[in-house]
Amino acid sequence: MSGAALLVLCLMLLIGFLIGSHRKTDKAPVASIDTIPVLAQRISDCSRLYTAEYQLHKIVMYDDPAVVDGKLFNHDIHINLPLGTRRIAIPVTATAKAYIDMNRLTADNIHRHGDKVEIILPDPEVTLTATRIDHEGIMQEVSLLRSRFTDDDITTIQQQGRKDIINSLPSTDILADARQSAARQLIPIIVRMGFREENVTITFRRELTPERLKSIIKIIN
Repeated sequence: MSGAALLVLCLMLLIGFLIGSHRKTDKAPVASIDTIPVLAQRISDCSRLYTAEYQLHKIVMYDDPAVVDGKLFNHDIHINLPLGTRRIAIPVTATAKAYIDMNRLTADNIHRHGDKVEIILPDPEVTLTATRIDHEGIMQEVSLLRSRFTDDDITTIQQQGRKDIINSLPSTDILADARQSAARQLIPIIVRMGFREENVTITFRRELTPERLKSIIKIIN
């Protein structure tokens, strides 16, 4: 065999080797998890997955004029007394945390189609920690003939602030943030099991309306 023919043969072998290696590296990895129960167990091991946290602030304003309410000759009366009024502004803070209870996830919540997998997560839940009063930030305006607000008065007014915070939660992005955070935390776990990231879909059972959100808020005292 001439030197030229030998050189051509070597080049052909080299090209064939490179093409074969390229095809091997481009081949999609096969998911190493073959049973849905194993995948469900791995995810449920995350237990309670905290996915979002919001710091909520509210300044509760309260006016307390001196009035007399009652009845006179079967007529309702409402008389402002010349004793002046008193007002108070109370800064209230609460922490809302969204989490997903992974212990509620079962194999029925996982659907696999070949190398694609869909995880249907339980509904997020929201806890509201006990509201805190910034006592240094409280401002009172009290006329000379009126007494200042007592600690019991402030505590009662604070309850209204907590209700206002709960009512404001549906207008925040806490649930959207919770879902995005859940995907960011779970997808790497599933990828390590052998699935490609683009083949993983994480969804929730249903959209939560503002009314439904209020019903799942838990208050921690």
